[in-house]
Amino acid sequence: MFTSLIKAEQKADLGNWEVHYIAINSTFLTPETAKQYGIVRSKYNGLINISVLDKQDKTAQSVILTGEAKNLLGVVKKLSFKKVTEGDAVYYLAPLAFSDLEQYRITININNGTQLQTLKFQHKFYAE
Repeated sequence: MFTSLIKAEQKADLGNWEVHYIAINSTFLTPETAKQYGIVRSKYNGLINISVLDKQDKTAQSVILTGEAKNLLGVVKKLSFKKVTEGDAVYYLAPLAFSDLEQYRITININNGTQLQTLKFQHKFYAE
């Protein structure tokens, strides 16, 4: 399921990694997929999806992600990532509650024990 989101994702080159990321409304997931991964579907729930690949051989990397999302008023929400494995692919998912038209500055620390990188991006969520 999550491989179908690749067309809308963004990518950042960080150190030895190729980091793919996307923030979506949880209603984009089918009810079956949301249930399978324990995701609450709601027009006010977003989902951040991160995958980390080795730049050289494109293999999925097992990492630890920590992060936060800060809205324009300065309210900070901690992100809690859950690891999902589908075959050779590894995704890290974090839910994020939002209000309609709320914009977040998202900062995610990626650590594998030998390398630490930080991904930063912004996203505006829309209730659907």
